[in-house]
This record gives sequence, structure tokens and C-alpha cells, in this order.
Amino acid sequence: MPDLRWERAAPEGVEGPGPWIEIAFGPDDLVYLRETSALETVVTTTQRKWDAFVLGVQAGEFDHFVEDTDQQSP
Repeated sequence: MPDLRWERAAPEGVEGPGPWIEIAFGPDDLVYLRETSALETVVTTTQRKWDAFVLGVQAGEFDHFVEDTDQQSP
């Protein structure tokens, strides 16, 4: 695996071990994803597929995966 600069996807100002998702952009248009609780497990995709995923998230295509989180009782 190339030398990567990992960026943590955590809420701004939040510290601690997470677990958080980290992303790194590598050579040859590859995108790497891992979870801070399992750094040795890395998923690789292409920049094109990553861009399509991000656009889908922005368009709300995956909202059904988290619908119930707003309705949880206190």
C-alpha cells in the first residue's frame, strides 16, 4: 500500500478514539477507506466510484439507512 495521508471523518471538535471512518486518496485514482478500530482492514475503490457514492449521499439516496435514528426514544 502506498504512503497515504489519512483524513478522519469525525464531527468537528470531537476528540477520542471513535471509532471513526478514515479516507485517503492514493495514486492511480484509488480511494482507501478504513475504520479507526480496525486499521489493518482497508477497503479500496476508485475515484469515480467514490464520487458517485458522495453524490448519492448528497442526493439523499441512502437516507433510508438512517431513517429511524431521529425517532429513537430518549
